[in-house]
Amino acid sequence: MNREQKRLMQRQGQVGADGAASSRRTTTQDVQRRRSDRATPREFFRQIREEMRQVSWPTRPEVVNYTTIVLFVLILMTSLVFGLGYGFSKFVTFLFVK
Repeated sequence: MNREQKRLMQRQGQVGADGAASSRRTTTQDVQRRRSDRATPREFFRQIREEMRQVSWPTRPEVVNYTTIVLFVLILMTSLVFGLGYGFSKFVTFLFVK
């Protein structure tokens, strides 16, 4: 076990400061505390709605512009890879034929 793992285990309460296994066990209070930290389904969806309102959505012209750029680069890169593959295959075929 290296130092990082040991420190992580100490922070999690699995190992004491001296490196010996901790005798700390999960109590019912710990379980209840973790359960109370959870959000109810209703609260969860309310938080999702709040977060989605904060999103900066692009306008329609921006989406069209970005889509055009992506398609152009996709066609360009596909053509480049195809051209290089075709050229190299012809070159290797030329080498082995002679």
